[in-house]
Amino acid sequence: MNTTLTIPAQTAPVANLPMPASRLWRAYAIEAKYETLRMLRAPAFAGPFLLLPVVLYLLFAVLLFGPGIAKDPRGALLIFMGFSVLGVMGPGLFGFGISVAMEREQGLLKLKRALPMPAAASLVAKLMMSMVFVAIVMATMAAAAPLGHLRLTATQLLSLSFVNILGALPFCAMGFLVGSLSSGKAAPAFVNLFYLPMIYLSAILLPLPKSMEWIALLSPAFHLDQLGLAAMGEASHGSPAIHILVLAGVTLVFTALAQYRLSRIG
Repeated sequence: MNTTLTIPAQTAPVANLPMPASRLWRAYAIEAKYETLRMLRAPAFAGPFLLLPVVLYLLFAVLLFGPGIAKDPRGALLIFMGFSVLGVMGPGLFGFGISVAMEREQGLLKLKRALPMPAAASLVAKLMMSMVFVAIVMATMAAAAPLGHLRLTATQLLSLSFVNILGALPFCAMGFLVGSLSSGKAAPAFVNLFYLPMIYLSAILLPLPKSMEWIALLSPAFHLDQLGLAAMGEASHGSPAIHILVLAGVTLVFTALAQYRLSRIG
């Protein structure tokens, strides 16, 4: 019996078609959803950053200094703003700094680049996670505000929440740079080098001595604090446009440095 060897015809290469917009947005949404759930289910992360701002606010504004703050509306507003900004700083700095450092060290960033998913999905997911955490913090702070002898309108609370949610961007960028530079074990220490000094040197909780007030101008937390006051129609230092430019500049510079670092190490 004669057998014939059939050679399949050469097929044309499949075109590298772009992903449809609906699938692209779905990929981003799914990655953001599971990144947020992952961090919400991590008690060591979710507990401190969701509870610490409101617990400290209630401790100082109600238990320790409640009678004095009741007689000082401006003081009540400033202490509320300070702990609100504190709640913005943590998720971005630690969520990006530690996660990116560990994923880079374990090779997960390279793995994700090899998967059929948008290249920026992982970083956008961390950004959205940080914003969700800030939104939850602002909801708890708004609920606690009346206990701290503070009366804010719904418009003021919405304006402040909008500013603070977007205000997570510069702190995410700072955490991103730390994560691109440090190892997983060293990342918490390096993040704290930004986080802890900034709490004091930004003057969001305690006023600085006159000779050191200029240092606050170097802190994104100070500019976010003043921008939040301006958004609510309250007295603030400096122009809102300057605060926006500083926060945008910090976001762009730190993100560019982190991207450059990651491109160098592959």
